[in-house]
Parts: sequence; C-alpha cells; structure tokens
Amino acid sequence: MRNAVQILDRHGNPMPAPRRRAASDTSYDGASMTSRELASWQVLATSADAELLPELSTLVARSRDLSRNNGIAASGIQAILDNVVGVGLRLSSTPNYRALGKDKAWADAWADAVEAKWRAWAETTDCDAARTLNFAGLTTQVARAGMLNGEGLALPLWLPSRDRKYATCIQLVEADRLSNPLGQQDSATLRGGVEIARYGAPRAYWVRNSHPGDLLTWDPGLYQWTKVPAFTHWGRRQVIHVHDRERTGQNRGKPLLSSVLAQFKTLDHYSKAELQAAVVNAMIAAFVKSTESIDDLKELFGGPDEYLAARAEHAVRLKAGAVLPLFPGDEVQPFTPARPAAAFDAFTKSVLRHISAGLNIPYEILMKDFTQTNYSSARAALLEAWRFFNGRRQWLGAYWASPVYELWLEEAVNLGEVEAPDFYQNRYAYSRCRWIGAGKGWVDPVKEAQAAKLRIEIGVSTLEDECAEQGKDWRETAEQRASEAAFLRGLGLPVPWEQNAHVPTSGAQANQTGDE
Repeated sequence: MRNAVQILDRHGNPMPAPRRRAASDTSYDGASMTSRELASWQVLATSADAELLPELSTLVARSRDLSRNNGIAASGIQAILDNVVGVGLRLSSTPNYRALGKDKAWADAWADAVEAKWRAWAETTDCDAARTLNFAGLTTQVARAGMLNGEGLALPLWLPSRDRKYATCIQLVEADRLSNPLGQQDSATLRGGVEIARYGAPRAYWVRNSHPGDLLTWDPGLYQWTKVPAFTHWGRRQVIHVHDRERTGQNRGKPLLSSVLAQFKTLDHYSKAELQAAVVNAMIAAFVKSTESIDDLKELFGGPDEYLAARAEHAVRLKAGAVLPLFPGDEVQPFTPARPAAAFDAFTKSVLRHISAGLNIPYEILMKDFTQTNYSSARAALLEAWRFFNGRRQWLGAYWASPVYELWLEEAVNLGEVEAPDFYQNRYAYSRCRWIGAGKGWVDPVKEAQAAKLRIEIGVSTLEDECAEQGKDWRETAEQRASEAAFLRGLGLPVPWEQNAHVPTSGAQANQTGDE
C-alpha cells in the first residue's frame, strides 16, 4: 500500500491534513442543497428569453384580467399613469448648441420655433395613423401597454395626405401580434417575433396581420405575418419597441404585475370569501331553541315531525317593536356573527404593503389612503414614489417620445419647416430634448414654495427645474407673467410679485437694510 503524501510547511514541519468538508456545508447558506428549508428549492439558471418567452402570454393575460376585475390593481396602474404621464408629455427642446457651434440665444430661438411646429402636429390627431388620438393619447396607451403587456409596440408610417402637412404618423400595434411566423420555434436569431443580428441588435420584427385573440370575426391575416425591418437603409426608424431590458439578451418585456400576481389573486379570493361569509351571517337574525323533550313534543304536537311542520307554518316577521309569540319551551338566542374576522384588516394591509413594494409605489398611493400619515411620513412616501415616477418618465421619454420627435423633426427639416444644416450628421445634437410630465404637487404649499425659492436663490436649482417639477414650461410661465404684469400696469394696478419682492421677510432683514 502506498504511503500518503505528507505536506510540509516552509520550515519543513508537517502540516495537518485538511479537514474534509461535510456534504451539507456550503460557502453560502443560500446555496445549500441539504437544509430542510432549501432542499426543494431547485431552480435552473436559464437565459432571459428562456425564462420569459414561454410564459409571457400567461403573464400578460393574467395582468389584464386583474386590471379589469380587481379594483386595487386598476388603482395601482392608474396611479402610475397619472404621475408618470398625466395629461401627456410636453416637449422641451434643448439642442446641443455647443456641438453645433452655436450659442445659447440661437438655441432658445430655435427651440421656440420647433416646439410651436411640434405642437401643431402632436396636439392634433394627425400624428395617429388611425386619426383618433393625439400624441398625449398615444403616450398614455404606450405607457399602459408597457405596464400590462410589458412592452409597447408602434410602427412609424409614411402616409402622405392633402389635408395634413406631415406624412409621418404612428400606428400602435398590440404586442400580442409580435410573434414568430407560423409558430416557429425560437432560435438564435429569432426570439418572440424579434429577428436579432449577430451582436443582439434587433434587425427586423415579425408582426401578425391580425390579433390572434380576435374572436369577433375571422380574418385571413390571422395566419399571415409581415416582416418589418427595424430601420430603413438610410437609418430612419421603422419600429418603436418600448420595453425594459432587465437582463442581457432579453428581447421582450415583462408585465409590471408579474411579481405580485399570486398575492393579488390570493387576496382577491380571501376578500371575496370574507365578504360572502359576512353577507350570509348578516341574513341570520336569531335562533329559536326548544328545551322540550321528545316526550313533551309528542304530547303537545304528536311527534317531532308534527312539531317541525307547525314551526314551518308559524310565520313570524322580525321588525321594530315586534312581539314574538313562541311555542312552549322555546327560547330566542341572538346570533353573533364572527365575520369579518378580527384580523382581516391587519392581514389585508400586510399583503397590500407587500404588493405596493412589488409595484414600487407606497401603500398610501396604492390605496389612496393617507389617514394614518402625518406631513413628514406623507412627504417621505411621496419623495420615494417620485424617484420611481421620474425614472419611468425618463424611460418613456427616451424610448418612446424622443424617437417619435426625431422622426417628425427629420421630415420637418426635409420640408424646409425647420432650419437644421447637416441634420443627418448631427441628428442627436438637433433632436436632443427633455420631456415635462405631470406636476409633482405639494403636501404643504407654503413650505415647499419657500423651499423652491430658497433653492433658486442659493443656486442649486433653476426656474426651468422648478417649473418642470410642477409640469410647467418655464418660458411659457415667464411670458405669461410678463403679459399679466403689462396688463395690470396698463390698468394702473400694482403687480403683486413686484411689490412682494421689496418687502423684507423678517425684522433682521429690515434692520440690515436700514443699516446699509
């Protein structure tokens, strides 16, 4: 038998043999395969598309069902829409004048002219291929689709017409129509209807000619697909696919409600069961209990069956001030219902807080309930919510609104409506912009207005930032104030904000002014 090899340290002394690691030991407790809590937790490490695509249609259908039939789910979706989009996203053009070799004055004048022409297109239904929605309506639909379907899909079309200046218009498409033609299996180059290039860039989209779930009519397009290239050969976008990419290699979007579908449905079942039990309990007013024995019932009525028949014919109505005639030995016992359960409110609140965390919004906003909050906690909740809302707004602006604006601007430049030399070489510099959404609002208007004034005075904010936070364009606000001031002066009336600007806000300031 061969001798075991002995390991020596640097001084030549024998080192102890390494301790044999037990089978149950792991470097990370969460990776244990033998503990009772984790032994059944067997999960495969698959790619993003392999996880999502086979189950996407189920997630989408269940998310839509919740939004239709669950008031709390509908409230959460609407709350996010109201705060992210509101009545629409307003364009604030900010061309990169330094890259274009211009100055700020040129940029402001150019932006004013472009925004005016953009509004003439975006605030009418000319921007919609179906001519039913303006740009705000299209944005709301894309944002809602992004939450319920996980993605929004739009096809920029070129439809010249005599009665509209611009041929560019947008056709919204239900993401359900984005699929592999004729049910082909997903492959390395075709994933969920998206044809991808070597490095993962979308090369083309396969769009079904009609919705696969349209049960109202039979359409031959149900089994026909159209391949739409992502871009034209000169670089004009032909598909706008708005979705979150949570992982590398993910080609389709995931619905917002995916992580809380089980909690929503379970809570829905529990609430309905409690409500039904409460209704049944409310229908029982009292019990009538007889203390008579079988022999007594035989003597009085002839037997238990005759007693029950007499009881059935003994119609007594419970009403205010009623006197109840009872059979011999009868005793009226009040019914005390046990529903709703004492822990119902606390339990449902706990589940709803879990759901609100999954939706990234505070419980108070999900339930529209601020009864248990004070100013500090309400403001903290709203600040946390607005981090999420602002992120969603920037995402929507970057992947939906800005591409549409760039498409329109390209046509406006080619028509000579907008002056933009070397547009294709400086496309980004000309189309750079920001989007203003719904106003943040105030919890305490006085405190927050004073805070905004102080931020501007110490130089950490600007009038543009403060107006944008309230859903306003600073140029329009300034022009309106100038117009109102001129009108008041023309009538010989004082301008309130000019008077307030010279009034000291404290005694210390008054003394300081007097000393100077």
